[in-house]
Amino acid sequence: MENLALIESFSEFKDDKLIDRVTLMAILEDVFRNALKKKFGSDDNFDIIINPDKGDLEIWRNRVVVADGDVEDPNQEISLTEARRIEPDFEVGEDVSEEVKLIDLGRRAILALRQNLISKIHEHDNTTVYKKFKELIGDIYTAEVHHVRHKAVILIDDEGNEIILPKDKQIPSDFFRKGDNVRGVIESVELKGNKPMIILSRTAPSFLEKLFEQEIPEVFDGLITVKKVVRIPGEKAKVAVDSYDDRIDPVGACVGMKGSRIHGIVRELGNENIDVINYTNNTQLFISRALSPARVTSVTLNEENKHAEVILKPEEVSKAIGKSGFNIRLAGQLTGYEIDVFREGVEEDVELAEFTDEIDQWVIDEFKKIGLDTAKSILDREVSDLVKLTDLEEETILDVVRILKEEFED
Repeated sequence: MENLALIESFSEFKDDKLIDRVTLMAILEDVFRNALKKKFGSDDNFDIIINPDKGDLEIWRNRVVVADGDVEDPNQEISLTEARRIEPDFEVGEDVSEEVKLIDLGRRAILALRQNLISKIHEHDNTTVYKKFKELIGDIYTAEVHHVRHKAVILIDDEGNEIILPKDKQIPSDFFRKGDNVRGVIESVELKGNKPMIILSRTAPSFLEKLFEQEIPEVFDGLITVKKVVRIPGEKAKVAVDSYDDRIDPVGACVGMKGSRIHGIVRELGNENIDVINYTNNTQLFISRALSPARVTSVTLNEENKHAEVILKPEEVSKAIGKSGFNIRLAGQLTGYEIDVFREGVEEDVELAEFTDEIDQWVIDEFKKIGLDTAKSILDREVSDLVKLTDLEEETILDVVRILKEEFED
């Protein structure tokens, strides 16, 4: 079997791997040089000539002619008698180039060559895929559901690459079937045993930011800037936007007439409630806007502790806190401030921390999770609402209410 036929048998699978012939030839040379080192001890005196257009490869071994009986290194030297069998006019000291046929390496070596070549091509493919997706981190990517597992959905893209969408990167309302197209952002890419592990996320704030870029032309063109995104996936999100052009209303442009522009984004995120907010460097104003839809009366800042005390009318407090405390939690994440809300006109109040002798700390922490950290903030709420908003039993809440009422009666 000639070299050309052998190489064709080695490279018969290249089309499936989408590897170009020039790269294949470079890998072939590397593989053959390793084989030569194993057989002859060194490949330094071998020339490998590759013709990518023809798909041919020649191997030539260069040796020095020495007198008969003086051969010390058969790989580097050739006896005069043996050299003259190649060409009768060779003399001692001259260089001899002799072509090495692949078949001369032996059947076992050829099988090892093929296996090594397959391994090298897989390694090349994996490196190429890894580099490609490393550059796509943070970008939106679409792939098809191949298999739904308990802890993850396995996706396959148009090039056959496997992408993983873990359960904790899915929106709670997500439901996928085999063949569905799924969008998300490439969150991370790692090499696991030379195989790239590509992680897709639908819960990352960057997914929402990239959806704004895709769906809203002014954001794509840079006329509107998305300053920050915070999310509780599938429930609520807040997006701060800004524009350097005073003629553009960034919130209006993002939302569109009757929510027309943002509707597609909301649907993609499983009806996640999205508040779009005008960004400002005025921290007090930004906090007021972040607590939307509540209308804030006043904001007092403690810059050192990144703490804000917000005064609202009693009927606005529940709006500021929001369902399960989501609104106030996201407002804090968006602005970077810990926010406490107080009712307008309520002068006398007591921090819940003052009741640790009578109320367990874990119970106090449950109320704090929904933005209730003073006695009156709890007493102003219906017990039925407190049962819905917290993980506390009604009996526990009634006990807390009784303790707090006794404080004010005294």
